[in-house]
Amino acid sequence: MNQRFYSLDVFRGATVALMILVNNPGSWAHIYTPLEHAPWHGVTPTDLVFPFFLFAVGNAMAFVLPRLEAAGESVFWKKVIKRSLLIFLIGLFLNWFPFIKWDNDQLVAKPWAYITSDGKASGVRIFGVLQRIALCYFFASVIAHFGKQKGAFIAGAFLLLAYWFVCIAANPADPFSFAGWFGTKIDLALLGEAHIYKGEGSSFDPEGLMSTAGAVVQVIFGYLAGSYIIQKGKTAEMVNGLFVAGCVLLFTGYCWDMVFPINKKIWTSSYTVYTTGLALLILALMIYIIEFKEWRGRWSRFFDVFGKNALFIFAMSAILPRLLALIRIPAGVGLDGKPAYFTPFAWFYEHVCKPILPAEPRAGSLIYALCFITMMWSFAWLLDKKKIYIKV
Repeated sequence: MNQRFYSLDVFRGATVALMILVNNPGSWAHIYTPLEHAPWHGVTPTDLVFPFFLFAVGNAMAFVLPRLEAAGESVFWKKVIKRSLLIFLIGLFLNWFPFIKWDNDQLVAKPWAYITSDGKASGVRIFGVLQRIALCYFFASVIAHFGKQKGAFIAGAFLLLAYWFVCIAANPADPFSFAGWFGTKIDLALLGEAHIYKGEGSSFDPEGLMSTAGAVVQVIFGYLAGSYIIQKGKTAEMVNGLFVAGCVLLFTGYCWDMVFPINKKIWTSSYTVYTTGLALLILALMIYIIEFKEWRGRWSRFFDVFGKNALFIFAMSAILPRLLALIRIPAGVGLDGKPAYFTPFAWFYEHVCKPILPAEPRAGSLIYALCFITMMWSFAWLLDKKKIYIKV
């Protein structure tokens, strides 16, 4: 329990850095394919980032839960419930922030729900990345607390198989398509159309309620991996075990994909198993090169500082663009004949990043994302230098 695994900190920090990178391109219209999510079935490098972070949450749970349980039942429940609620509310806060918006050249309050000019319901999205992290952390913690390692494994396997069964039972003719997946109807009924994500062209939430089951298991798998690492310690047996488990899960997920397609947007069971396999392989490699070979330096330090204030830096990466979007820089006249404006970050992309390689707009978009991640790293580095660690 007292062994320090620096590689786990680097792994967690790398996932946070990549989450910020893929969420902040210069232009959503100009993105290199590996930095985009798969349109529906399938997986891209970007589709690995979120499950890897949930896996890292589970790793951390393996080190923290024994201390909470040793402190007593009341301490465990107080800590888990408080942390889950705070993370969920921070996510909801970010979705509503900055509570005002531009409307016909006036700043007006951003309502909880409203009807748009074309008669559609809109409002503050209830779910999101942080909300999913909160729910997964809560349920995985409770399962691990009562079931320990064996019970957590059984519960995880049950959830994956049950989710597969429910998907098919709800719509045997077309269970895994965008229109046929059962979860959207439930999200709409419980949350209301105004509070559902609409980035897919219609009301569909990739972090909705029904697809949370597989994400919970992602945290459980991370917990099991972390528990194994603690039990075996810094040994060759531990690294080999992680590598073999990764290969088995990777192969299992690939086979399962034939009947239950790998799909991040509905977080299918095959996606959970496949991405966990990849996470185990990468984690085994990082443990080998960092803990055994001691190949560490500036590259590991870069990612490490992200991991020390992971949730705060991720929240800041969402707050800054939304806050600065209230500042409008004149940009001539739009196609509709009305005045057009840049936000400060959009101005930076158009006038600094994009002109670097004007013939390749995707390069300018990536340059902007790299500049943004460098700025976020600077904040993280400054906090680390001053020994400021903001934990929830």
